[in-house]
Amino acid sequence: MKLKKKYVLLIGILALNGCIKKLYSDEIYQKHEIVREAPSTFLSPEESMETFHLPAGYKVELVASEPMVDEPVAIAWDGDGKMYVAEMNTYMQDVNGSGTDNAISKIKLLIDTDGDGKMDKSTVFIDSLMLPRMILPLKDELIVNETYSYDLWSYKDTNNDGVADKKERVYYNPKRRGGNLEHQQSGLVWNLDNWVYTTYNPMRFKFQAGGIQVDTLENMPSGQWGLTQDEMGINYYSSAGSENPAYGFQQPPAYGNYNPEGRLSKGFIEPWPIVSTPDVQGGPKRLREDNTLNHFTGVAGQEIFLGHKLPPSTYGDLFIPEPVGRLIRRAKVKTENGKKVLYNAYDKTEFMASTDLNFRPVQAKTGPDGALYIVDMYRGIIQESNWTREGSSLRPVIIRKELDKNIGRGRIYRIVHEDITPDVKPNLSNKSAAELIPYLGHPNGWYRNTAQKLLILMDDKSAVEELRHIADSNMSFFDKLFNSDKDFGIERVHALWTLEGMGVIDKELITKKLKDSDPRVRITAIRLSENFLRNGDANMVSSLANLLKDSNIEVVNQLALSLRYSKDQNATDILNEMADMYFENEIVSHSVTESLKKDDSALAKLKEQIAERSLGEKQSILRGYDSYKQLCTTCHGPNLMGLATEDGSLIAPSLIGSERVKGDKTILSKILLNGLIGPIEGKEYGIMMPLKSNSDDWIADVLTYVRAMNNEDGVHKRVVRDARAETGDREDYWTLEELTK
Repeated sequence: MKLKKKYVLLIGILALNGCIKKLYSDEIYQKHEIVREAPSTFLSPEESMETFHLPAGYKVELVASEPMVDEPVAIAWDGDGKMYVAEMNTYMQDVNGSGTDNAISKIKLLIDTDGDGKMDKSTVFIDSLMLPRMILPLKDELIVNETYSYDLWSYKDTNNDGVADKKERVYYNPKRRGGNLEHQQSGLVWNLDNWVYTTYNPMRFKFQAGGIQVDTLENMPSGQWGLTQDEMGINYYSSAGSENPAYGFQQPPAYGNYNPEGRLSKGFIEPWPIVSTPDVQGGPKRLREDNTLNHFTGVAGQEIFLGHKLPPSTYGDLFIPEPVGRLIRRAKVKTENGKKVLYNAYDKTEFMASTDLNFRPVQAKTGPDGALYIVDMYRGIIQESNWTREGSSLRPVIIRKELDKNIGRGRIYRIVHEDITPDVKPNLSNKSAAELIPYLGHPNGWYRNTAQKLLILMDDKSAVEELRHIADSNMSFFDKLFNSDKDFGIERVHALWTLEGMGVIDKELITKKLKDSDPRVRITAIRLSENFLRNGDANMVSSLANLLKDSNIEVVNQLALSLRYSKDQNATDILNEMADMYFENEIVSHSVTESLKKDDSALAKLKEQIAERSLGEKQSILRGYDSYKQLCTTCHGPNLMGLATEDGSLIAPSLIGSERVKGDKTILSKILLNGLIGPIEGKEYGIMMPLKSNSDDWIADVLTYVRAMNNEDGVHKRVVRDARAETGDREDYWTLEELTK
């Protein structure tokens, strides 16, 4: 009896030890008086770091700076923690953007040889690039995308000298991307669902041992510079063009772009800089009385932090760099009755803010060491040349502050906590499948995602039995007791998706996991059931029906999303029952409504709408529809009626019912060729960017689509050609007053 008591006491002590969590202060810094006229002179990395303000306990460490890096815009690590850095070396080297399209940009490879967290070895991994914008390390190669192109290239270093010596195109798209380089794709994020996503481009890619698979999504969010995912594979998009700091995060992109009102809490769109913002594109309307930015505008490179070496309260938070405001927002993601809502973690203050006018954070990333990394382009001008032309509000500010002189530098930082030591360098690249599997349960999401990716690329079927064992198990009391920092639920989620990526997921396991104790696993099982639903599996529909009254509303919502893939009448009956049962829940109700539409898509509606037009015009409209979705929705919205900001104002005017759209085709062509500035029907919308870098066919297709949505005839490419010839070498924007003389 005494022995039993001793064991109980021992277990109690161990359990208490496992439950005790260190508490960290989250006290925000005391905001000082706004710096109204900060100098624009360059500061050394150490001097610039003195201008940073962060909450108590947090500190910034320098990882790399010029001359090791120059104009950095994106970073990524291979399995051993070697850092690839994409540089846009020709970006805005003067106020006119001269030489932007010279293919001399680079991707660097940085290595920390002594493990102190600071990079001390650098090589030019790839040179002669056209403004590289997306990088994705795979097992022994780097996937790269350049500006103006949809192509994906694989680069390998076959002799381990730090320089790529083998190049192969793995995806080819004959279309060339035109227009403003700010408004092009970014991302290449290997998602939990094993698809690789980008912004703008409606395509997604799947890299497997046998090659690359391509899929097209009709209504995915567009986004701009930056893409991230949470631990369940929900993507978070942002758009500087529409001044939208976060959207598209209610559901996986495969189910469409859904952005309910209230997803951003009251006041969320207001940033709180500690320095005046002289160079804001929106002009005076985007400034407070103290000349600080009053609305997010330059949002870029957001990151859901999944690391384990900052205070636990930061896990799952969204960090949003705002390079125009010289700050980084920390957003808490709260689920309220199924709807994800973002809140500023601090009251009228930002997680990180600087008074250095050259501090330009353009990306945040969870590092292999569990810290939060920040890419600082560190430069004077952040906007592309379309916004700095003669007549723009930015140009005189840039010249007065001499921001155009500040080029050719860059810094990479990591944010750590004074009471937490960052992790050591990883060593995953050469591990066997059996050695990689334990990392699926690592507390750092970087390890989990990297291990899953490497296991799928290895495709070693000897790992299947252990993966099934992990996915099939449920956490025991003693597992929880002695592995207090391990999340067994998320480990099962990764095991299931790894099995899916290897093509060995089976119906029996999925059906069993629909009853898992962890709602995240149940959600995963529902998503994995979709292939069976597509193939008409009635038994799977019956198994899913048991989740109709699940205690977790997110599980219920996933059920509503996934049932759209079944044509079984029972699936429709379940959805109708859900419509009655959850009619008061905004999120579930929307998912049910969309799933009941099933085959009803925007593209199908468009095809029906233009059915009576000629074959040539139909083809032009459909091409224009595709181009419009990729480039124009950011401002004009998917319904062509203008995209509204959170305060209700429109980013751009409606194209529906517009006399400009329905009227003279030559004037309309000129607007697209050279852009538009000035008031439209008495309202200011900023600048419409020129699209003259696109072909006559491309512009004609877009105009034909837009006019078709107004029940007007199309625009032939010769109209665009003649308008281009008539415009000649004009570089200035048009005003409506000029065009209608």
